[in-house]
Amino acid sequence: MLEIALSSDAPWPEQDWDALALRAATAAIERTPHGELLTSAATVEISIRLASDEEVHTLNKQYRQKDKPTNVLSFPMVQADLLETITQNSDDGEVLLGDIILAHGVCVAEAAERGISVEDHAMHLMVHGTLHLLGYDHIDDDEAEGMEQIERDALAALGLHDPYLIKED
Repeated sequence: MLEIALSSDAPWPEQDWDALALRAATAAIERTPHGELLTSAATVEISIRLASDEEVHTLNKQYRQKDKPTNVLSFPMVQADLLETITQNSDDGEVLLGDIILAHGVCVAEAAERGISVEDHAMHLMVHGTLHLLGYDHIDDDEAEGMEQIERDALAALGLHDPYLIKED
């Protein structure tokens, strides 16, 4: 069973972020070989924080040595290749998959640039972050293409735009 622990601070607006986050994470997980996490007897938890740019800037500098805010940070707590073993052998029936943190200002600016709602863009970033928690990455081209395809499929299932579609002038 998937559980989302969501916290939100100003300037994030009032919204049912819990429901959006659950939909986004579920759509991402369903499209991976880790889909069984959704029906596991263990409670699989993802912590999602809707934060300020300043908070994300601090975390990005501290953990990634990048002195700027970024749209989303993901901090996996479990190695992807150990997920099945850990969920089956969890002592307390709970597994913390990891943390996802979104930066408000960056998210708002990117949404405006793309002509989409902040909620839709935040859901995309939650899908993206969830895939990172599952071990997906976009460092090399092959990995990036695979991750992007899963994102496209998840976003299509959510009725959202394809962020990787190249617009022709």
